[in-house]
Amino acid sequence: MLPVVIVPLPSLSVSSLLVSSLSDAGRSALLAAIGNEELLRALPVIVGGMLLFVVLAVMAVVFYSYGSIWFQAFMSEADVTMLSLIGMGFRQVNQRLIVKAKVMAKQAGLDIGKRSGISTNRLEAHYLAGGNVMGLITAIIAAQRAGLDLGFDRAAAIDLAGRDVVDAVRTSVLPKVIECPDPQRSGKATLSAIAKNGVELRVRARVTVRTNLEQLIGGATEETIIARVGESIISSIGSAATHFEVLENPDRISRAVLDRGLDAHTAFRIVSIDIADIDVGENIGARLQADQAEADTRVARARAEQRRAEAVAHEQEMKAQVAENRSQLVLAEAEVPLAMADAFRQGHLEAGR
Repeated sequence: MLPVVIVPLPSLSVSSLLVSSLSDAGRSALLAAIGNEELLRALPVIVGGMLLFVVLAVMAVVFYSYGSIWFQAFMSEADVTMLSLIGMGFRQVNQRLIVKAKVMAKQAGLDIGKRSGISTNRLEAHYLAGGNVMGLITAIIAAQRAGLDLGFDRAAAIDLAGRDVVDAVRTSVLPKVIECPDPQRSGKATLSAIAKNGVELRVRARVTVRTNLEQLIGGATEETIIARVGESIISSIGSAATHFEVLENPDRISRAVLDRGLDAHTAFRIVSIDIADIDVGENIGARLQADQAEADTRVARARAEQRRAEAVAHEQEMKAQVAENRSQLVLAEAEVPLAMADAFRQGHLEAGR
């Protein structure tokens, strides 16, 4: 068999052959039509590329704005999504504050679940309501460490009610001391009470209280505690027969005051009441007796003066009566000669023989 030699021919497309066979004007029109067809075929690719560029640009801006915050939450397992951070930006919520609070809660072992835990939405709601988010989380963590029953809802209610929830938890763990009376509020340094024998005692007490978280909302404040304790101290001293009984046994006041349950319907629990200072004041009873005696003396003098005046008036009346009787006597004596003369004229009276 003879060898077959294959000679490669230049590849020519049908379009190129058609273009070469046309004139210059036809060739230009054909090339323009082919270019428009290729542009229409490439249009979806161009639009898709532009959309991809816009999406990538938006993602770059979002990541630049919230990337560090989201990465902090992600590494801390704080359960804060990128969409939540974007929503906080539109709602004008401080994202860093919310993330920091979630991280603190997570690291402290608190429940940050969406159903019953400290979720992002609950923290946002508390922030938008004007609450102190960091103070709230700090108080809940402190209460958990101290073994106190303080949930998110109660802590949020305390905070929104205007109370310092951190101070409330602190005073629940570490009781505070209230001066009774409080010189800064009342301007008095001691309470003044009088025993039955009339001796004044000046007392200054210290009331140790612990915050009652269950009654912190709507419960009475320190002013009520001070007023109730002061009233009870005065009443206890007033029931003592003498001031010596109080001086010999001051704790009787503390026991009597504690037995009255003065912390009812207040935001505090009274731990103890201690008499810090007690001084003997004036003998009010003796002074009152002296004032009473002086008053009685004045009354007696007034009554004596009244009786003297009445006696003088009666004497003058008697003198006037005597003068009147004397005048009547003179008149009677003047009528005797007239009566005798008249009797002589009528013959009723004769001269003696």
